[in-house]
This record gives sequence, C-alpha cells and structure tokens, in this order.
Amino acid sequence: MGLLFIALIILVIAFAISCIKVVRQAQAFVLERLGAYQATWETGLHFKVPFIDKVARKVDMKEQVIDFPPQPVITKDNVTMQIDTVVFYQITDPKLYAYGVKNPIAAIENLTATTLRNIIGDLELDQSLTSREVINTKMRATLDEATDAWGIKVTRVELKNIIPPQPIREAMEKQMKAERERREAILRAEGEKKSTVLVAEGKKEQAILKAEADKQATILAAEAVKEAKVREAEGEAEAILKVQEADAKGLEFLNAANATEAVLTLKKLEAFIKAADGNATKIIIPSDIQGIAGLVSSLAEVAKKEEN
Repeated sequence: MGLLFIALIILVIAFAISCIKVVRQAQAFVLERLGAYQATWETGLHFKVPFIDKVARKVDMKEQVIDFPPQPVITKDNVTMQIDTVVFYQITDPKLYAYGVKNPIAAIENLTATTLRNIIGDLELDQSLTSREVINTKMRATLDEATDAWGIKVTRVELKNIIPPQPIREAMEKQMKAERERREAILRAEGEKKSTVLVAEGKKEQAILKAEADKQATILAAEAVKEAKVREAEGEAEAILKVQEADAKGLEFLNAANATEAVLTLKKLEAFIKAADGNATKIIIPSDIQGIAGLVSSLAEVAKKEEN
C-alpha cells in the first residue's frame, strides 16, 4: 500500500512538471484550449491546464533563409532560363503563422515562382541579366504584401543565380570575347596615340630649350664683346687723359722755368713731329714753326757743303 502511494505521488509530480513550459528567447508557443486558439506564450515560464490546454505550435521568431531550387522562367523574347532565388523572412505574428496557411514554406515557394515568372515575362534577356536589383525589389514588395496575412514579413529577396540556355551562354561568351578584344584594341591605340604625343611634345620642348640656350649664348657673347669694347675705350680714354695730363704738367714746368721763345718754339716742333708719326693724313703747321723748320734745313745744307 505504501509503495502504491509513493508511485502515485511520483506520477502526480511528473504530470505537474509536464504542465510547466519554458519558452526560450526568440521563440513563441501557440496554445490551444479544447482545440481552439487560447493564447500566444512569449519568452518565460508558463503553466497549462492538463488535458485541456495543448501547445499547438512552436514558432521560431528569428530571421530565416529559404534557398529555393532553380525555377524555369521565360523572358519577353522567348528565352527559357533557370533562376535560383533566396528569400529572407521573419515571423511577426505566431497566431497568423499557425492558422493563416497550412504550409507556409511551400506557399512562399510557389508564390516566389509565380511572381518571378510574371516579372521576367515583361523583360528581355539582356534586361533580365542586368536588372537584378529591380527584380529583387519588385519580388520583395509582392511577397511581403502577400505573406502579411500569414504573419510573415519578407525582409529580402535575392536572385542567387541566373542560368541561360547553353547556346545563349556560348553566344554571350563570344560577345564578351569580342568586346574584350575591341577594348584591348582601343586601349592599344590610345596608348600609341599618347606615346606619339609625348614624343612630339618632348621634341618640341627640346627645340624650345635649344633655342633658348642659343639665345642666352648670343646674349652673353654680345655682352662680352660690348664689355670688351667698353674696357678698350676706357683704356684709350685713360691713356689720352694721362698724355694730356703729362703735357699740361710740361707746360706748367716751362711756364715755371720762364722758358725763352726759342725753347717754346722747339717744343712745338717736337709736338708736331710726334703728331706726324701718328695716323693723321694731313697736318697743318703754323707759319712761325715753318720758318724755323726752313732755317734748320738751310743750316743742315751749309754744314753738309763744308764737310764736302
């Protein structure tokens, strides 16, 4: 009897413990009472009535990612492509998520496929390949609006991969190769053009520098010649000045010595003799000196006859 009582107490304790529920962070429990929605349990400790209350669904409130397999879509110019999409979503209302749709993930997948076909159907192949951001934005807006009734918020949609048919891929590769070759040819031509321009500019600058150097050399040579002539003129002027100073001193000396008229006349004659030794082509001799010169000549002739 005692063992049965102990076993009964253990069962009651275990049953009471099973009625205690702990909701973890970023989780929510949907509670039903007699099959009907009763409440949504948030993070914390909760108790349920045995045999009446039931945790119908445990909902993860964190943002989640769904990677759907490639979906076949047809573009406006009738090209069939395979597009792989990735959807980021988060549950915002556990009640709507539990009762809004039977299989939310499958519903999102089908909705993504139909929305993608509608968007790509209005675009051509080239637009589909270059308008990923536009497609992502349109899909996110459509999915977010449709899943709002299910307690789901679509935060982001990305086109993971776009796979055109094999012939289209080969044509695109040939086109890209031709484009790269064209760019290479353009870059090579631009490089040669720049090189030619730089060489021409270098020659031009060299010619300008040479002309400037020749100009400076000519200017320096002219300045040197000018300076030499100036120095020569200054030397000649200085020599003339010294000669004049010497003559002036001689005259002063003669005046101081009270020289006779004959001495003065002789000095004049010596001065004209010196002048005659110069480069002058015509010399004018005063009459008094001419007389003295004649007298000197006569005396010289008489002396010569006496010697004979």
